[in-house]
Amino acid sequence: MDYREDINGALKALREGGVIIYPTDTIWGLGCDATNQQAVEKIFAIKKREESKSLIILVNGYQMLERYVVSIPEAAAGILEVADKPITIIYPSGKSLAPAVLSADGSVGIRICSDDFCNELITRFRKPIVSTSANISDTPSPRNFPGISEEILMSADYVVKHRQWDTEIKTPSSVIKVEDDGVIQIIRK
Repeated sequence: MDYREDINGALKALREGGVIIYPTDTIWGLGCDATNQQAVEKIFAIKKREESKSLIILVNGYQMLERYVVSIPEAAAGILEVADKPITIIYPSGKSLAPAVLSADGSVGIRICSDDFCNELITRFRKPIVSTSANISDTPSPRNFPGISEEILMSADYVVKHRQWDTEIKTPSSVIKVEDDGVIQIIRK
């Protein structure tokens, strides 16, 4: 299926500071420009989520990752080399991102995306994209497109059509926190 029209629609919304609903390498996500504070605040408002809870962002590869973290701990690089499923790593210190994307301690959760659609979107956007589950906080994450509530769908500036038909049950990524000294903590399996 040709998804260029979807890429263009999503890019337009992202460039205008809008919010998109899109399929990722895991579950459907609410996304925005991870460097735009106002756009990130819209995500918190839509999800009715406390701003003290940080957000995951997606990048298209190691090179982009290096531009948005102060350092990549050796342990994190090792995990990325052997990961065989989507994995989000919480890095000790993010940079060049909207402040609301970072945790109170300055750390940031980033996943190198393995989905063709997402990677093309991120590559063409040239910036990381927020990826948080397309649901109101404290309600179940949608496991596929039909699981997204009407309230969430109506709140987005653009809803991607690509893969809406896919009813396969998806799961969120594993989340691992890696400190500069190599200490690893599993946050979500």
